[in-house]
Amino acid sequence: MTSLPQARMATQASGTWVLYVLTNAPCMEWPMHDFGRVTPMPTVQERIRALTALGYAVSGGPEWEWNATSHNPTARHLWAAIAVRPLTPAGAGGEGA
Repeated sequence: MTSLPQARMATQASGTWVLYVLTNAPCMEWPMHDFGRVTPMPTVQERIRALTALGYAVSGGPEWEWNATSHNPTARHLWAAIAVRPLTPAGAGGEGA
């Protein structure tokens, strides 16, 4: 899945879950929402609310594609991705929720 915009949810270095939207803008300008917790993992409804606050909606089905990095077997990094679309024709801004 590589078409933009795309939402991804992953854990930060601190271990807290964050949701961000990949766009054509530089990565420092991607809309982002920090859930502020390690556990439990954000529910689908929490993710949808965060996307809405960022100005995006899921495009297509509600299935998140889950992946794990394999750089180091002892420090695997779990992340999920889903296609999204801006809620407004002009696109969404880059401000966090």
